[in-house]
Amino acid sequence: MIRVKGMKRESFDYYVLLFFLVSCLGWIWEVGIYLVREGKFVNRGILSGPWLPIYGAGALFLYLLLRPFKRRPLSVFLISMTVCSLLEYLTGFFLERAWGVRWWDYSGMFLNLGGHVCLVSSLLFGFGGLFLVFVLIPVYSGLYHKIPEKGRLAAVLILLGLFVMDAAHSADFPNIGRGITY
Repeated sequence: MIRVKGMKRESFDYYVLLFFLVSCLGWIWEVGIYLVREGKFVNRGILSGPWLPIYGAGALFLYLLLRPFKRRPLSVFLISMTVCSLLEYLTGFFLERAWGVRWWDYSGMFLNLGGHVCLVSSLLFGFGGLFLVFVLIPVYSGLYHKIPEKGRLAAVLILLGLFVMDAAHSADFPNIGRGITY
């Protein structure tokens, strides 16, 4: 670990494992919502594996962005809400332009923007940022430092290999089945 301007910087595997943890938690969240709402399992997202990279990328970005605000919950909430809403909007816009399909649609929701984001999802992003900063990161950091370095490296290599294969496959054959896209 290296200290930069008083802030601790973790090693590369810390960030990779955090990305996969939150990507998998995001997948569980999305699948769970659909399971409760529709009563059936649907693999959510563009990839085939049990991960939604937008959650992992968003979490990494928020982790790095929000470190200076660790003692200011209102700032964490507002920044998380804004950044994640922008990320969701841009991702939805890009996916629709790239593949001509919508993976989510908030058109019927209050205060939506092009159906890509809405007030409810934005508020949930704010609460998600609070959860990330004040619950998930402290628990994750404690567990991460208990895993031997070789175990972390093996997990990183396996996860990255599986992810690259999934992404390569999904670039040609995106997951666009019933219940996934609109």
